[in-house]
Amino acid sequence: MRAFVCGCSGLTLTQDERAFLLEADPFGLILFKRNIESPAQVKALVDAFRDCLGRDHPAVLIDQEGGRVQRLSPPLWRAYPSALRLGQVRLPLEQRARLARLAARIMAHDLLQLGINIDCLPVLDVPVPGSHNVIGDRAYGDTPETVAVLGRAAAEGLIDGHVLPVMKHVPGHGRAMADSHLELPIVTAPAAALRETDFVPFKANADLPAAMTAHVVYEALDPGRPATLSPLVVETIIRHEIGFNGLLISDDLSMHALKGSFRERAESLFAAGVDIALHCNGDLTEAAEVASATPWLEGKALARAEAAFAQLNLGLGAASGKADFDPVDAWKEVEAELAIIA
Repeated sequence: MRAFVCGCSGLTLTQDERAFLLEADPFGLILFKRNIESPAQVKALVDAFRDCLGRDHPAVLIDQEGGRVQRLSPPLWRAYPSALRLGQVRLPLEQRARLARLAARIMAHDLLQLGINIDCLPVLDVPVPGSHNVIGDRAYGDTPETVAVLGRAAAEGLIDGHVLPVMKHVPGHGRAMADSHLELPIVTAPAAALRETDFVPFKANADLPAAMTAHVVYEALDPGRPATLSPLVVETIIRHEIGFNGLLISDDLSMHALKGSFRERAESLFAAGVDIALHCNGDLTEAAEVASATPWLEGKALARAEAAFAQLNLGLGAASGKADFDPVDAWKEVEAELAIIA
């Protein structure tokens, strides 16, 4: 398989998309609201992707955070609380962590019913006053300790349910004054400030299996390139200083923070040391450019992917759930806690 993840345009795979998947053989597929109508439809789409690739359990990703970033949404799925709501309940930190873990465990149950085995959660960014609301209530709080503890709890809840967590956006998106979906954020904070706050949640969770890069320029680290495309940030900061040696996935290459052709973007991120390229919007012309610059998943990148899924004790891309978990009772407990103390 090639080391990239792609999107698709709608509720079913088109003939052109099937042909592309057969030729490009991507590591995985990522789903968005445009791909979601009902549980049966999502399951059929995932099954079609699996059958097209001829792999039993290919990687299927989604951004299911809760709050305003929830691709599976009511009325067909639960209205999960945002990270900030979990962080603000009037409980000691360890009890908030238990609540975050339980909510994520229920999310994992929902996802596995559909064949989705990777959730781009937790958000480990630490917002600062005046930063862009693109992170906002997606963060668990405004202190590194709160974010680190609750983020780990959410990741553990996903792993409990055999879904792979992806912490984001390393090495930290909380200081960005712009939305990287629309333009390139430039962070001017000194390196010492980044080390005191932004890096802390990622460093505390460096043993988690997967992470997503930030399309952010940190002037104190590499003034010429965003983290996703920067060997300095990837190797010196993420791999060595933060100590993360897991599977490193780019943020979406179709975001406007990045410039150049899609081939150039993909080439640059692999040259920087990122393991997996992510392209989300379902545009086949763009995706073909990404695929043309993407190597086969092998060597260190393959070893990291295998190690990531091994944390689920199921092997690469496997998907199954614990039979003794009751999501209905668990959700009642989450709702009761939030209703009483939020």
